[in-house]
Amino acid sequence: MTGYADGAAEAPEGRGSGERLLNATVERYGVWLRSAVVCLCGALGIVAADATEIPPALSLLVPALLACGIRMYGLRAPLPSSVLWASDVAVVVLTGLSQPVLGGPGANVMVEAVVGICVITFQQEWAPRPVAGAVLAALGAGACALGDVLSSRGLAPESASLMRLLFLAGLSRAAYLVVRARARAADRAAALRAASRREADVAAARRATEREYLATLHDTASATLLMVSQGVGRDWSWLAPRARQDLEALSAMPGFETGRVDLAELLGCVPGAGASGGAGQSLVRLRTCVDGPLMVPSGPGLAIFNGVREAVTNVARHAGVREARLRAWAQDDGGVVVELSDTGRGFDPKTVPARRRGISGSIVGRMHTVGGSATVTSQPGTGTRVRWCWRARVHASHAGDVTRAERVPRPPRAAAQHTAVVRLFRGQLLHGAQLAALLISLLSQFTLSLNQLTTYRDVYRPAWAQTAAFVCLTVVAVAAATYLLRGRRIPPRVRGWGLVAVLSASAACAFTLPAERLTGAEDWAFGLVGWHALFLLADLRVRVFATFLGVHMGLNATAVLLSGAPDAAESAVMGIAAVSNCGFQFSVGVLTRLLHGAALAAAAEAAHGEELRTRERIHADLQRDHKERYRALTATTVPLLVGLGHGVLSPHDEDVRLRCGVEAARMRRLFAESDAVSDPLLNELRACVEVAEHQGATISLAVRGRPGEVPVEIRRELIDPVAVVVSRTRSVARVTVVWTPHSVRVSVISEGYEDGRPSGEAAQAHGRELDARVAVVRTERGGSLWVEAGWRRPVTWGVDPA
Repeated sequence: MTGYADGAAEAPEGRGSGERLLNATVERYGVWLRSAVVCLCGALGIVAADATEIPPALSLLVPALLACGIRMYGLRAPLPSSVLWASDVAVVVLTGLSQPVLGGPGANVMVEAVVGICVITFQQEWAPRPVAGAVLAALGAGACALGDVLSSRGLAPESASLMRLLFLAGLSRAAYLVVRARARAADRAAALRAASRREADVAAARRATEREYLATLHDTASATLLMVSQGVGRDWSWLAPRARQDLEALSAMPGFETGRVDLAELLGCVPGAGASGGAGQSLVRLRTCVDGPLMVPSGPGLAIFNGVREAVTNVARHAGVREARLRAWAQDDGGVVVELSDTGRGFDPKTVPARRRGISGSIVGRMHTVGGSATVTSQPGTGTRVRWCWRARVHASHAGDVTRAERVPRPPRAAAQHTAVVRLFRGQLLHGAQLAALLISLLSQFTLSLNQLTTYRDVYRPAWAQTAAFVCLTVVAVAAATYLLRGRRIPPRVRGWGLVAVLSASAACAFTLPAERLTGAEDWAFGLVGWHALFLLADLRVRVFATFLGVHMGLNATAVLLSGAPDAAESAVMGIAAVSNCGFQFSVGVLTRLLHGAALAAAAEAAHGEELRTRERIHADLQRDHKERYRALTATTVPLLVGLGHGVLSPHDEDVRLRCGVEAARMRRLFAESDAVSDPLLNELRACVEVAEHQGATISLAVRGRPGEVPVEIRRELIDPVAVVVSRTRSVARVTVVWTPHSVRVSVISEGYEDGRPSGEAAQAHGRELDARVAVVRTERGGSLWVEAGWRRPVTWGVDPA
């Protein structure tokens, strides 16, 4: 926003985009309107003046016009406040003092019209500075009164004109405050919507990153530790480099990849299964057919690469073949397709348990996260085909965004959301404009117009017609107020009847007043009916309101012409009245259209600011989540991978294998947390049991009682001691879950528990001390071990304290 000078006087912090752009819009509107009125009315005043008075009149009006030019220049380039203040003072003072210089019957009308417009527009031009606007209005009224005294040869100035100017200034300020209140309401509503969307975007980004983290954990540390826990007499030469790669993958922050990558080059780096999943199994030879380069955003590119790597691992571990075919090609719409197929033993994808994450998380889930798709087609005995598809969904106007490096993932912004925000700002600003017009109509009607009607009652022929017109306009205003004050739009039928009533009142007043008195002090209706039409038509196109004003002025012009053509001076006076009243009203109608543009700009500015805030919030939350996840791994998983990666720990050591089994079970339980099942506790226990069963143990699982709800933190603490025991079991174990109305107990009896060396694993879970509400009992008797973890629901659990 320009015009307030050095920038120090800019809008204070906390002002919303709607209010800031409203201030900028009304400032530009005020400057242009005032300059136009000074030019038009000044020219008409020169026409109405005598020939001998034209030179001195120009000596005052030309500097006033130059001051207007300075103010208009200030809209384009910042100027000091003192310069802007001086230019505004010059306009009203020079115009107000031009009355004795101009002389003639039209001087007072012209000066009052110009100063009146000035004191009105000052309230918009200096909207954030109400004191400045009030002082300028007072200076204008004082200059006008002084000019009236000088032109009347010592007579006292008319108090009515002085009060009218001050009343117009107050009315203009009140109208601005009404519109500003609606702009602030729009800012608040937009902020609430934006906060809701920001929370949704942040939650979506966190969920996507969590899914990617779990998929990475599944493909790296979980698979590595599980293979170590199961391996006996294998070639472990692949283990050290893989453990180091796993550490690197876990320390990287998922979701922060930037720029674009060549997918063809990435696919050329897909390792054979001997390095990524073989553990002594034969390598999978890939026959590749890739039409490169395939440039894609890094997110989809890495998702496809990681998914292909996991699929190759599955071929090596489950297909029973040594060869697979990898193809990739680009599509006409900018998308890419990658396909991996083998002729192995195949399987039925529908029979894969939900707890198996290789397909659902590492392959399909990754592609859903980046907006792509992955499908697995297989049947027993017919081989398997996995296809990844990603299609570019970038609009042309945002084509540059894909190549721009981004620090954090860009939150989604649907066009419907932007449209809704634009509609919100536009609706609130236009509603404020209608309320402002209604306020001006009612206050003007029951102050200025009512005073004119009662003062000059004897002039009207007949007087009852003027009274009926006044009552008719009152009914229209009241009818419109019943809708506008409730925040509703005026129905088309009410709008139509209202316009008919307003035009009828205009015609009645024009043809029941002597023609020479039209637009004069006795004509209370000429400057009023336009405001009534404005609150009826403000939400429509400007040409509709312009048509109404044309008909209104046409009725008055017809009444004048029927009584005879006026002379040049009379025409100039009527022209000044038309400009100061109908011209001003038309400019306000134009302002309502400018508010449309302000709504678009406010919505765009709000969206941009909200996007930045959302991106910062996502960045902070993802960093915090990543640190928390990595901290949870540093107690157990990271030391194991470091030891295996640097040869400090040996996979031949039974205790190392037991520790790896425990960590693999904990990770499987973590993966199961995201499953949508009716009994999460049992589902997570089964995930731990499966790990033990893969290691050759026989585990039975029994449930007694009716399952209930248990917080995820409590489930972790309940399951962890049991997971440690079943992961160290090499023969038989029995796991039991007992539900009661007030508690839940998870216990395990192991007949072949291998303790290895003493450790705190049974008393810790992922580096955290057991929750104080979870009680753990451990009993060893003979060759068996019994461990039970119990939790009692708090008395207030599930009850609203209020």
